[in-house]
Amino acid sequence: MDELRNSIRDIPDFPKAGILFKDITTLLIDPVMFKKAVDALYDKYKDMKIDKVLGIEARGFIFAPMLAYKLNAGFVPVRKPGKLPAATKSISYDLEYGTDSLEIHEDAIKKGDNIIIIDDLLATGGTAEAVVKLVKELGGNVLGTGFVIELEFLNGRSKLEGTDVFTLVKF
Repeated sequence: MDELRNSIRDIPDFPKAGILFKDITTLLIDPVMFKKAVDALYDKYKDMKIDKVLGIEARGFIFAPMLAYKLNAGFVPVRKPGKLPAATKSISYDLEYGTDSLEIHEDAIKKGDNIIIIDDLLATGGTAEAVVKLVKELGGNVLGTGFVIELEFLNGRSKLEGTDVFTLVKF
């Protein structure tokens, strides 16, 4: 996956001083690298019986629908509060400084649905952990979580113990 790693650029001091942001837009504009990323995610999950692929706002929306299409599965958006039009189930979770919330349509997951959760980045793991909890509260089975990038030094995997965690590129 060195090719994928090399297609991701670093942006120093974004979104604030001291942060080295991993920018996937350079991967996305390269059709060969974008295809490699989606195909690598597909290769991981193609032999599983998956009913729904959840994408976490915002950059999870780039990869999850494409993967859902290839897997012949449904796509479910997980969004910030107030963005989904029908009845939602919400969860709040802790951030480094404060809290945040995510929502999913209450009828998006049926009891027993096999689910994978896709996002662009695994950092501290708080967002993915919250989505795993939401899926379980709705009766879904989380078969795995997939990410394009993992920032290993933030130890996000530790919040996802008991969940299969797959990443394409580790920093």
